[in-house]
Amino acid sequence: MTTSLHPVNTRIELSAQAKAVLRLTRWREHVPFTIPLTVVGAMLATSLNNLTPDWTLLPVTAANILAMSFAFMINDVVDAPDDALNPRKKQRNVISSGILSHREGMVLSLATALLALVLYAVGGVWAFGIGALTLLLCYLYSAHPLRLKARPITDVVSHALMLSGLLVMTGYFTYDYQPGVAWFVILAAILFSAGGQFYNQVDDYEVDKAAGLQNTVVLIGKGATQWLIYTCYAGALVCMGLAIFSGAFPGWLGTILIITVFSSALFLWDTDMRGNPADLGGAIQKPALLVANMVSLLWLAQALGFLS
Repeated sequence: MTTSLHPVNTRIELSAQAKAVLRLTRWREHVPFTIPLTVVGAMLATSLNNLTPDWTLLPVTAANILAMSFAFMINDVVDAPDDALNPRKKQRNVISSGILSHREGMVLSLATALLALVLYAVGGVWAFGIGALTLLLCYLYSAHPLRLKARPITDVVSHALMLSGLLVMTGYFTYDYQPGVAWFVILAAILFSAGGQFYNQVDDYEVDKAAGLQNTVVLIGKGATQWLIYTCYAGALVCMGLAIFSGAFPGWLGTILIITVFSSALFLWDTDMRGNPADLGGAIQKPALLVANMVSLLWLAQALGFLS
């Protein structure tokens, strides 16, 4: 009787391990922005150069998703000792909670980065180079000795590049290497991401200060950082306006944009991407990503001939 239960127990353990690995990637926190940023980059390149996106976009998008997974994975592996001291973070971090060991987490993280690098190569030399830079920043952002996330200024700059600007560039440089007016969109993505990072730092201010981190918000204070949040968001809107005025997007996307913005405004958004209660700066994260996904994917569908 006991012997017959072994396969069942093994399957349960494997299922629990698989769920733990999936949790370690924290895919829900980055896939919603990774896909639209990559697709927008590719669509800008193909639209401005009268090209049609091809199958290459799939492995490049997958590479960006894996790179972002690596960023969150290596962060949880390195931060596991600190997260173990915080009940909320300990429950979220599968390394701190003991579900996966530190060694397992490190091996899984490096394997994810290696697979991302292989897929970047499919996109060509430029995509491979930008992807390699993204992976390097993902590592340096969390890992010692540089640990960019714990240093003022570089914490925000590296975050904004690896989690937004470089993702758009990877998609764009897969098809073209002269962005032109697309730089406005890339800069808008960087500014929006910087605003999000400032918001997260304000939210984590007490914990980061108690842990002795010397990031930007600890250096300049919560009040000044709050102003930077709105400045970044305003700058992102200005850059997008310049991109639209310069003809970076087809005109019919404006109709889609208006419809999706109006639809998202019908719902109450009172939490940020991390599920915490949010003010205006954090509450716009989910609807903004919803709009970005709808617009970018419909643009791609039209280019592929799925819409007429």
